[in-house]
Amino acid sequence: MTSARETTKPSDDSGPSGYAAARLRLLQEESRSGPSRRSGLARLTDDWLAALFTTAAREAEVRGAALVAVGGYGRGELSPRSDLDLLLLHDGGADKGAVAALADRVWYPVWDLGVALDHSVRTPAEARRTAGEDLKVHLGLLDARHIAGDLGVTAGLRTAVLADWRNLAPKRLPELHELCQDRAARSGELQYLLEPDLKEARGGLRDATALRAVAASWLADAPREGLDAARRRLLDVRDALHLTTGRATDRLALQEQDQVAAALGLLDADTLLREVYEAARTISYASDVTWREVHRVLRARSVRPRLRAMLGGKTAPDRTPLAEGVVEQDGEVVLARTARPERDAVLPLRAAAAAAQSGLPVSLHAVRRLAAVARPLPVPWPAEAREELVTLLGAGEATIGVWEALEAEGLITRLLPDWERVRCRPQRNPVHTWTVDRHLVETAVRAAALTRRVHRPDLLLIAALLHDFGKGWPGDHSVAGEIIARDVATRIGFDRADVGVIATLVRHHLLLVDTATRRDLDDPATVRAVADAVGATGTLELLHALTEADALATGPAAWSTWRASLVTDLVKRVAAVLAGEEPAAPEPAAPSAEQERLAIEAFRTGGPVLSLRAQPEAQEEDAGEEPEPLGVELLIAVPDQPGVLPAVAGVLAMHRLTVRTAELRAAGLPDSVAAEGTRGPSGVLLLDWRVAAEYGALPQAARLRADLVRALDGSLDIPARLAERERAYEKNPRRRGAQAPPPRVTVAPAGSSLATVIEVRAQDAPGLLHRIGHALEAAKVRVRSAHVSTLGANAVDAFYVTGPEGAPLPEIEAAEVARALEGALR
Repeated sequence: MTSARETTKPSDDSGPSGYAAARLRLLQEESRSGPSRRSGLARLTDDWLAALFTTAAREAEVRGAALVAVGGYGRGELSPRSDLDLLLLHDGGADKGAVAALADRVWYPVWDLGVALDHSVRTPAEARRTAGEDLKVHLGLLDARHIAGDLGVTAGLRTAVLADWRNLAPKRLPELHELCQDRAARSGELQYLLEPDLKEARGGLRDATALRAVAASWLADAPREGLDAARRRLLDVRDALHLTTGRATDRLALQEQDQVAAALGLLDADTLLREVYEAARTISYASDVTWREVHRVLRARSVRPRLRAMLGGKTAPDRTPLAEGVVEQDGEVVLARTARPERDAVLPLRAAAAAAQSGLPVSLHAVRRLAAVARPLPVPWPAEAREELVTLLGAGEATIGVWEALEAEGLITRLLPDWERVRCRPQRNPVHTWTVDRHLVETAVRAAALTRRVHRPDLLLIAALLHDFGKGWPGDHSVAGEIIARDVATRIGFDRADVGVIATLVRHHLLLVDTATRRDLDDPATVRAVADAVGATGTLELLHALTEADALATGPAAWSTWRASLVTDLVKRVAAVLAGEEPAAPEPAAPSAEQERLAIEAFRTGGPVLSLRAQPEAQEEDAGEEPEPLGVELLIAVPDQPGVLPAVAGVLAMHRLTVRTAELRAAGLPDSVAAEGTRGPSGVLLLDWRVAAEYGALPQAARLRADLVRALDGSLDIPARLAERERAYEKNPRRRGAQAPPPRVTVAPAGSSLATVIEVRAQDAPGLLHRIGHALEAAKVRVRSAHVSTLGANAVDAFYVTGPEGAPLPEIEAAEVARALEGALR
């Protein structure tokens, strides 16, 4: 039988063409993947380079030299498009010209083949000196592996480099930790990114290599359970990425994820991301534990000699009680010597709560002991367990590290079995910063800062933890989440009334922000519908806090002073209804002096006039911050004529202005003005919109007016200009390959008593509002107001429309308008 090495060795031709052919055959073997393919590719490359080096050394007449693989190649892990990291090591005895000729005879064939090469030529002394000056060089040399030439030169360097590393560990390891932290700050956390860098992000391959370096120092070692498997999984994904793209890339871009998943035999891109996140989480947790141990050991080394001298050699660690069975020792939370986790089912939660309240990590040994021997909690939970969970969730930022420690050892899933469905689950909406499970913890952290605003902080914290559990199930996650929340809250031990409140909070956790940003708050039907859904003032108070916590934990695009002010306004109106007041019917708003001035000018000139006025939102008095610039108020008065809405929307899109809210109405004119002649326009439309610049400064009002005049008279081809922008938009690398779901247009049931509410959900793109306006014009409906909301790549817009006479549309006609609009957007 022929060995794998023999089948891939280019025995017939040791030149570049033979190596290239053998390399291609190896990469195309479907049976060779993962570690087998990487090590096979490394051995094949070794054989080729060894032949090159041996021939070159003989021709250059150089002795005392060796070819050494370093870095990933040194570890024998070559991905399909990996660089070759090579060191030509020589003892300094040969002529410099001969050594240079030897290097050229090795490097040039590699370059000719198009393989990326990272190379250097050094003596052992030079290599050690460079390693002492450059941490990255030192890390690469820790994996030095002999390929060809003088084995003694390589062995001597390896021994010296490892000795240097261990001797310099107290200095070098803090440098390495700082390097890891800087890289994480630049590249983010692999376990949460939609387009992660498998190598550079925190929890990626660089961190796995750093853990190997820590182990080589003999100062500390990483938890081994699952670490090698996690590292192999990331390498497998990178291999598939290289083969799929044909490029040496480590970034798992959205457009490649389905192909990479298929290459690995996985169901879909979400399954791929979940496996990547699992691996990254294992590496991240191992890194946290390891670096904590490194710093503990280094602190102990610097302190203990002085303590021994003072205490006559006795240095027993202090143990400070934190809770029953829980103590603090050496900066970590550990179990007391008298603790009996096999008899105390509440101990895991008690220890976690004590750690979070103290701002301390739980020791690895303590968590593993609890996971191994702690008995399950009875159902329903005893009151102490429920209180400890609330205490843990209410600790703020300190909750996160403690929760991750429990989750890494399986304790969270044991306490809350439904957690498994949301664990490491990706969220495709780029508005979301975190995976579903981390978002839930982040929401609880944000809610902890709002507990002083509510009468039942325990219900707020539990609802924050549970509000997105439904994302692990098919269908509307709020509906599924309500069912799960009832079950979990009952199991935790809440009474029937509290279970009902928690379930309501989960079912309606999006209600306030969706209504405030997409509905007319002056419409009594809007306020009444929210009041009916919430049911009680106490629940409204909790829902308000949960809404804010959820949005803050989602990402910066999900919350702003503008959104907060809209939600607060809605809550005040709903609270009044719940207190017994009837929502007031809206009265026609009296025009402001500025609006009346613009309307008169538009009437007299027969053309559009407009003004831009900054409207920053005020901050809390004690916030100590500048007002948040949330856009400007754009007032436009224009003679009533067809095509006003699409014309205005198109001009704004051309100038890269984002519309946040839009209101259109007929402007009332003073009798004296309306009586002026019979040749003027039949009426004036007033548009009161809030807009913001996508980037850069706002355009001048004069430029907007000039383009609007041209758009209304037909001399400005808005569709062509917007099509050009859209083509450029689609060329964005982050947009290519992203398969957006089709647009959806619906009629909101009982949305308003004054108008028909048409809701549009579509992929955000330049000119979307312009296209919607055209379609509504074609449907011969009047737009009374628009409520525009953009979250990441998704636009969710609501349009209050009426028939020509100003009444809501009949049900059948409304459905036809929705279908026509949806067809126009496809």
